[in-house]
Amino acid sequence: MDLLVTTDWLAARLGDVTILDASAHLPATGRDAAAEFAQQHIPGARFLSLGTLIDPESATPSALPRGDQIAHRLGSLAVDPDKSIILYDNSVLRSSARAFLALSRAGIANIAVLDGGFEKWLAEGRPVESGEASHAPSIFRCTDCDDSGVRSKADVLANIASKAEQLVDARDADRFTAASEDAVHGLAGGHIPGARNLWFRRLLDDDGTFKPAAELEKEFRDAGLDPAAPLIASCGSGMTASVVLFAHRLLGHDHGALYDGSWSEWGADPSTPKETGEAIG
Repeated sequence: MDLLVTTDWLAARLGDVTILDASAHLPATGRDAAAEFAQQHIPGARFLSLGTLIDPESATPSALPRGDQIAHRLGSLAVDPDKSIILYDNSVLRSSARAFLALSRAGIANIAVLDGGFEKWLAEGRPVESGEASHAPSIFRCTDCDDSGVRSKADVLANIASKAEQLVDARDADRFTAASEDAVHGLAGGHIPGARNLWFRRLLDDDGTFKPAAELEKEFRDAGLDPAAPLIASCGSGMTASVVLFAHRLLGHDHGALYDGSWSEWGADPSTPKETGEAIG
């Protein structure tokens, strides 16, 4: 199974795969992902509640969940470990990419993202259902999370000096340059020194689907990044950085890493170095 599946592919396999709604929204939108799911969703889908799937014991804001948390959540949704899992969202954040990163980090291999998400599904007039079915819990096991693809604040601080990995920031240009505040997190704008700016929406076409590989490659290179070289992605809180990392995977690379704390951690720490303006070099 490819990392991305089309609406045609999914429509032909509704009864053969497990479908998880991984929608999540910024608080300022006023949108309630659970309420929207109850109103309408892809037939047979289960609500992942991605916004609550975080590690509360971590000092990192909105940290990626532990493997036992993922196993418990998927078990509570009666996810069959022998079935492929298709993730989709109805969010401008393309939040299914965050769910993909979280699940794959826990060793779950049979997962894919629905290209274009629920918006494309609806635009094509495909069937929906409402309500939320109850499921008898299943037993779902995950491996211990592999943190080789996650970076801490200390890791990023060390990388500023070593430049061993490229830094890419998935936020919009105004927050990156500090032309505007990062109102999402109540912080001043700016970026980690040495970071390049690749707004995650540039990786998507107008219909919310991912651009073809050649165009994705061009977006990385236009941002001053070599996708074949190691990189660390950040954003505001680790959500849209996951979109950049997913696009990176679509190009055939699996050496991208996430700075999960992102600007919500970095920007809130008065001791961390910060830059404003366009990327230099």
